[in-house]
Amino acid sequence: MGPIRVHKKRKVDKKMEPSNIASGSSEEASADWFDALAKKIASNLNSSPSKGLDSFESMFNMSRKTFEYVCSLAREHMMVKTHCAFSNVTWRFVEAIERKGIQHIRWPSTENELMEIKSKFEQIRGLPNCCGAIDTTHIVMLLSTSEPRTDVWLDSKENHSMPLQAIVGPNMKFLDVFSGLPGMFSESSLIRYSSFYNKCQNGERLGKKVRLSEEAELQEYIIGDSAYPLLPWLLTPYQGKELSQTKADFNKRLFATHIVAQRALARLKDVWKIINGVMWRPDKHKLPRFILVCCILHNIIIDMEDEVLDDMPLSHHHDPGYGQVVCNSADETASVLRDKLTLYLSERRHP
Repeated sequence: MGPIRVHKKRKVDKKMEPSNIASGSSEEASADWFDALAKKIASNLNSSPSKGLDSFESMFNMSRKTFEYVCSLAREHMMVKTHCAFSNVTWRFVEAIERKGIQHIRWPSTENELMEIKSKFEQIRGLPNCCGAIDTTHIVMLLSTSEPRTDVWLDSKENHSMPLQAIVGPNMKFLDVFSGLPGMFSESSLIRYSSFYNKCQNGERLGKKVRLSEEAELQEYIIGDSAYPLLPWLLTPYQGKELSQTKADFNKRLFATHIVAQRALARLKDVWKIINGVMWRPDKHKLPRFILVCCILHNIIIDMEDEVLDDMPLSHHHDPGYGQVVCNSADETASVLRDKLTLYLSERRHP
């Protein structure tokens, strides 16, 4: 259930194994086995109040309050009597969190929610009407050579991988996630297969405009790095080495704001070790759901205002070994909008 972040080997308490909880004595065979397991986990890390708390948080990267909330989401689905292997219990937990916790990943549903996000983004480095930051990380896999068409899973670094595309809010919370396609898809092609792209292209999302000046309006947008296409609702950095000062300043603002997406993905992988490193022959049909649940749990910790977050390091390196990719696709209308925003920011800095 929690992140696998154990620094020392621990002896396995056989009473905690699902097979023993689900069968054996009348108490173990009870449908309350999940509650018993959750309490057993907590009690094993509660040798003393202070030491137990530290051990619990270091293992699960969440407070007991958050852990109990996660258990409450999974309880109904997990309480069904079962006699199964640990892997099946894990999959049942994934199904439970996917079903009960999906509300923790959603695009803002009210104008007030979106206004708060835009306000917080503007506070970072002054970008007005910004609604999110997009980035992609790779879930690397080791596949069997006997599998058919393994070549489609090869990414730009010749790793077998499944990309995860995430749109992140100013507090590093995931607002939209998309995965399931093979590694052969670059960031610029991956985004075009997402429902987020279709909604934005159809005007169902990121459509509200603000007036920058008498001559210029700016619609809602998200920001990305140079791996993404420049679109009216997706602003990316200026390319080239010989940039004007105003364009260079715009890039600095964008990079400083975009780092929230990099940090969110770095923390996701650091906490939920199942999607970090190299996965050994995963079920590629189930993997997107494992990824989704990790993202849901990431958001739950933020939504619970978990104090454990204060002690977590902030890194932005989520894709080691992957260099910067450049997409040269640029919408002409978007180029004009970016120029107007750049000029507006420059005039605000130098009235």
